[in-house]
Amino acid sequence: MKICFLSSARYAYPLDETTEKKFRVLSEIGELYAIGFSDSFHFRRFTEYAHITALPEFSFPLLRYLLFFLVTPLLCLWNIFHHRLDIVVAQGPYEGAAAAVAKILAGWGGQRVALIIENHGDFEESLFMQRRVYFRRFYKLLMRMFAKFAFSHADFFRAVSDSTRQQLEQWQVNGHIFQFVAWTDIEPFIKIGGSRRNVFSPIILYAGVLIPRKGIIHLIHAFANLANDFPHISLRIVGKEDNSEYADTLRTSVADLKLEHRVTFIDAVPQRILASFMEDAGIFVLPSYSEGLPRVIFEAMAAGLPIIATHISGIPEVVQNGKIGFLVPPGDEIALTEKIRWMLEHHSETVEMGRQAYLAANTVFSTEMWLNAYRQMFNSAQACLREVSER
Repeated sequence: MKICFLSSARYAYPLDETTEKKFRVLSEIGELYAIGFSDSFHFRRFTEYAHITALPEFSFPLLRYLLFFLVTPLLCLWNIFHHRLDIVVAQGPYEGAAAAVAKILAGWGGQRVALIIENHGDFEESLFMQRRVYFRRFYKLLMRMFAKFAFSHADFFRAVSDSTRQQLEQWQVNGHIFQFVAWTDIEPFIKIGGSRRNVFSPIILYAGVLIPRKGIIHLIHAFANLANDFPHISLRIVGKEDNSEYADTLRTSVADLKLEHRVTFIDAVPQRILASFMEDAGIFVLPSYSEGLPRVIFEAMAAGLPIIATHISGIPEVVQNGKIGFLVPPGDEIALTEKIRWMLEHHSETVEMGRQAYLAANTVFSTEMWLNAYRQMFNSAQACLREVSER
């Protein structure tokens, strides 16, 4: 079986440990190809468990999208004919539009492939929560056209949560929808969670990209509300600055609140280092406005951390309110402050929530479950191709 993954993911050379492990696990199913972006201005082709083509990474999103939609269908088409691909997997509907073009052209040339489109989040709104977008109405119209075109040519779909599945169903897609969670290298976090001591830590942790959609400004304000009452607590914000304007706003806010000595900004780190940050922390907070089913939630649970997150998308599917943490409305700084305060005042109960989170993480995700789910989906796609060829 030969499978090509199409996404806007950035591939470092050599691959980071998490991505390398993901492809190593998936390579048990078949021969893998991947098309995405480089982490620099260099075009790269290399092999690490998958044959990877990485396009140059431009700073301006518009140039990046233009390059992707002009070049990716041709690269995908070349892989289909040269390597005789069976399946193309698009990470989202917009990547799916490029894959659909390649599928149509390949069909005209007598080569059939199955197209699977995945939905990892709110593809209709999340872009507008990440950065300022000019000509918003035009972009929305264009995005709907791309999504509709992609969906009309897909054979199967994959959702990562109930909410992302419901979004696909609202579009009335034709084709079976598989549902299983996103990949994460869970082992470093499970190791931390299994050896965690029953001692409360005054460190509050956020991990994720620094963009408006993540609601980090509300966490900073909630922390400021508690800072005088709890002089020993600190806040660590770990993640890449994907939106420099927003990151500057966060830093300015911290400075204005005179909290520079208690709030630390840390750039994106490898999984094992993130696991060590989670080992040091006592509370994990994810105050997002929109998500699919974020893997960092699984990682924090596996590390034995109690969770405070927003009641959105797929998060309530895994965060049991009152048992492994708390759910709050997005943007509600009063509710966020109250739940953090409760954890800071109830150490033993908070530690027990973390223990329950660790136990729950083992039922939500495992490498074997994830691999078997992909295997089942790919086997279904291959069976579909056989049926078409036998007609």
